[in-house]
Amino acid sequence: MGDILTLTEARLRSAFGEPDARAAVTFLGAERIEVLRFSDESLGLWRYATLGMSGRPMTDPIDPFPDPVRGPRAELLLSVRAGLAETDKVLRPLAVLAASPQVEGVVVAPGNSLDVGEPLWPGAPFTSVLVAEAGGLVEDLELDPPHDPVRFLPLLPMTPAEGAWKRVRGAAALQERWLTHGTDLRDPLRAAVPLAD
Repeated sequence: MGDILTLTEARLRSAFGEPDARAAVTFLGAERIEVLRFSDESLGLWRYATLGMSGRPMTDPIDPFPDPVRGPRAELLLSVRAGLAETDKVLRPLAVLAASPQVEGVVVAPGNSLDVGEPLWPGAPFTSVLVAEAGGLVEDLELDPPHDPVRFLPLLPMTPAEGAWKRVRGAAALQERWLTHGTDLRDPLRAAVPLAD
């Protein structure tokens, strides 16, 4: 597992440079999860990335004999505009989400909604995120067979109204709604997209 996490961190550094902050969280019954913060000064963004989730493959919680090698592996990415809110408080919620495959048997995949049950950071209008497709920010990390590659899954914060709308209409419809209205998904203070037809 250590080698995979070393390679995973190297891939994150090659994409974003050196992290300027990192924190570690340990949950009962789970391996340690780190959250790294990278500053993208050219775009005025902070990018948060989990490290530790990919150390084990995600498996179906009802499988009595999960494969210790095969299965999807992932880390989570969150991009927000720097300095507009106390977004560094997102470190623990991100670690909770990254630990959910180990703790709750969740298989995190694009299109999933993940809810932390509280604001992602103080004053945030978001308590949940939509998991987006990998490959846009950080390329998949190919591992030696039979290991599955590590995918880096962007998280898109959702307001409660958006989360409810997504449950009815689906992830693709919500993403289309955001696109149509030019929603800045990296704005930590943004309002919900108009949802009335």
